[in-house]
Amino acid sequence: MRWFIAVASVLSITTCLTAADGRRSLADKHGPAGVMGDHLHDKGEWMVEYKYMNMYMEDNRIGEREVSDSAAIGPAGGSPGIVVDGTQTNSGASPTDMTMEMHMAHIMYGMTDDVTMYTMIMMPSLTMDHIRGDMNPAGRGTTFRTHNSGFGDMSLGALLRLYESRSTDFILNLGCSLPTGDIYRESTAPTGGRVSQPLPYPMRLGSGTFNARPGFTWKRYGEWWSTGIQVQTDVPIGRNYRGYSVSDEVRYNSWTSVLLTDWLSVSLRGEHIWRTDYDGEDNDTPDGVISTNVESFRGGKWYNLGFGAQMILKKSYLSTELISTIEQDLDGIQLETDFAVVASWSRAF
Repeated sequence: MRWFIAVASVLSITTCLTAADGRRSLADKHGPAGVMGDHLHDKGEWMVEYKYMNMYMEDNRIGEREVSDSAAIGPAGGSPGIVVDGTQTNSGASPTDMTMEMHMAHIMYGMTDDVTMYTMIMMPSLTMDHIRGDMNPAGRGTTFRTHNSGFGDMSLGALLRLYESRSTDFILNLGCSLPTGDIYRESTAPTGGRVSQPLPYPMRLGSGTFNARPGFTWKRYGEWWSTGIQVQTDVPIGRNYRGYSVSDEVRYNSWTSVLLTDWLSVSLRGEHIWRTDYDGEDNDTPDGVISTNVESFRGGKWYNLGFGAQMILKKSYLSTELISTIEQDLDGIQLETDFAVVASWSRAF
């Protein structure tokens, strides 16, 4: 299935060979909804944006192989779970599906024509369903749900225009995140109300560290199309107060947008994501209980394909995108990602 990504990447690059006049006020002036930090604003101009994302994950995967819920908690009859990559886990429970919603409030301000400042407030809402294993006091095969929501890590930074021509932009993103998301909430749901324990890694609202987020974006505008390439990173600085740091992440995006009218465009985007495993260890989350506690089960590679549309409606800019995960290779055992939906409204003034 990687050829879908290759088509998007090749199309993004080869179409750039056509010369074009600059025209940055039409429907494709911004990248697809799943891309951020791809445009600047004029000196003194503000932009406010609300963005919503919903990502859905279902079924466990070991590497590239899908496994059933019953296999994820090991065979019945006093089983201490399963062993994956030399680690015994899921004796207490295994996740079966997860929904991650994200509400984002984004503000941008043009300090100069070539420097735009930005900040983003994140509000995640995380819901995960589970099946209990043999070692759980509430009984094998029973199910439970955990939920967590609140403020996530806040992002801020500056976008710098390094190069501009009539049809081309090259932008540097000097961003970072602040550890404003909570990482120490507990729940009694896993044990049926008997014992309270910290929520596992995927259910926490932030990283607990200051993260560096440098990146760059290259865009080109044609007469009836535009294209872009973006590399964005997310690197934690040190470990948090619980003794670990989250994954280093690299995202590579390439997209092509086609104008249907001056106020409506459609887009095709290919996305590659690479994540490392966690570094360090939270001693309050034992590996044997559930796989979402295991630091070495947090990395992997994901290949996504996004289909989007962008619209100018009076003074507002509307954008939406459906993102399908077409291939993934996960470290250890993890929930596989199925799809995500992103939608945004923004207005500049």
